Amino acid sequence: MLAQFEMSIPLVAAPMSGGPTTPAMVSAATAAGGLGMLAAGYKTTEAVEAELKAVRAEGIPFGINLFAPNPLPVDPDSYRAYAAQIQREADQFGLALPAEPIEDTDRFDEKIALLLDDPVPMVSFTFGIPPRGVIAALRQAKTVVVQTVTTADEAAQAHAAGVDVLALQAAVAGGHSGTLSPLRPLQSVPLVDLVKQVTARVPLPVLAAGGLATPDAVAGVIRAGAAAAVVGTVLLRATESGASATHQAALTDPARTETVLTHAFTGRPARGLRNTFIDDHEAGAPFGYPAIHHLTSPLRKAAAAAGKPDYVHLWAGTGYRHATAEPAADILRRLASNL
Repeated sequence: MLAQFEMSIPLVAAPMSGGPTTPAMVSAATAAGGLGMLAAGYKTTEAVEAELKAVRAEGIPFGINLFAPNPLPVDPDSYRAYAAQIQREADQFGLALPAEPIEDTDRFDEKIALLLDDPVPMVSFTFGIPPRGVIAALRQAKTVVVQTVTTADEAAQAHAAGVDVLALQAAVAGGHSGTLSPLRPLQSVPLVDLVKQVTARVPLPVLAAGGLATPDAVAGVIRAGAAAAVVGTVLLRATESGASATHQAALTDPARTETVLTHAFTGRPARGLRNTFIDDHEAGAPFGYPAIHHLTSPLRKAAAAAGKPDYVHLWAGTGYRHATAEPAADILRRLASNL
């Protein structure tokens, strides 16, 4: 797989939706000898097209990640009760939050049509396994199809659906879990063990993700059988990162001493730095994606702009203290130094 994507080091810059991943980060990852991946999540089809055009102009291999529909409908009454709570916090920013649930597919069909009309080297999916017809059509267009999984059972499902590669994510990963069953508690299996379990069961290349922030950690998953390591949190402060200044500052704040899994921001489990919003709302927050995401999104954006990190989803994996403010290529080369 490394040769196919002209990779001289087995490192992939994770596709981080919501701003952190930029076309410049994708280009920098490839320049370092790794592979960069755009993040299509939460973007309009036009915005995705513009980013594709920017990276294509570089003439480099790259990938893109999409959210595959795997609806987690919210209970309407639970939503309204939660919305009333969150609205009180939004009032300080002069915001009106959605009073009723918003359910959508993140323009999935439009984005697939775009990628079939003008194919890219790699497409990865998270949250759900796309229909087999979509996987087959992408493969026919000579696109390598990658599925995010979190267990050996999910890996077997993805293999049966016809994908080419697995992106295997441990529970210590920052941001959203790619679990196919978001109501089920995540399993805290060390990534090295997870790689061994999956490679023993499924004959597909594995890209290993979750908590990889040091050269030793990267070398460990490669030795365990991963084709490449995927790193995200360690790039959040990179020169090319689009993460908000509020998010980047929180990563170095000595008062923020732990990451936790939360569904309070989006209705799906995700790992971030513990803050007041999580402490106040985790126990009472309903599951329901994307409705809860759409509910809290305006508050989170306003808080990030105002420099109020306690109302922001500070996505981060357990290796967040290793995130450094320097070019992404330098970070990736250092992570590959023990291979």
